[in-house]
Amino acid sequence: MLLPETLRNLLFKRKETVKFLLVGGTCYSITVILTYMLKLSVLTEKPVTALVIATVLATVLSYILNREWSFNARGGHRRHTEILLFVTVNLIAIVINAVPAFLARHVFLLETPNVSFAAQEISDFVSGLVLGTSLAMFFRLWAFRHWVFPSKRPADEPPGPAVGHGPGVDLADRLASEAMPVGAQAVRNR
Repeated sequence: MLLPETLRNLLFKRKETVKFLLVGGTCYSITVILTYMLKLSVLTEKPVTALVIATVLATVLSYILNREWSFNARGGHRRHTEILLFVTVNLIAIVINAVPAFLARHVFLLETPNVSFAAQEISDFVSGLVLGTSLAMFFRLWAFRHWVFPSKRPADEPPGPAVGHGPGVDLADRLASEAMPVGAQAVRNR
């Protein structure tokens, strides 16, 4: 199947976003499947917990796929710094993801016996797996580009744990050197 040239060019220009969305779609599918497996078996009384557990497991896969495929042309941090930022962003995103489901169940009381079982399940799906996931996705894309994988790697620089400003330099080192006067940087770099 061949795509029209304008669409192909657009997808190529936005290949990072396309890859992010494919990874997100895969992880979303895993989240939906795990959420319902847990919710309809061992966590029948705790649907928000089921959603959070499924989201955490899908997040682990998301890091691997995003690091190695979606944002493989970016760098800027040592691996441990990158993982810490990724975990922080995703903890925030998990909260963002869970808020609509929590509000639906515990504020708007969209649960049995207040509403029918079908209405409860539709509410859970729309609030947690559509609205919550969408809000978290937009936040993640923005945060990954700005914080976790912030800079593009030069074409001739191979991927590595510390990329962007010399070997062994992470964000904290870059910020410290940028804040120093020029003379102090020369002394520090010896």
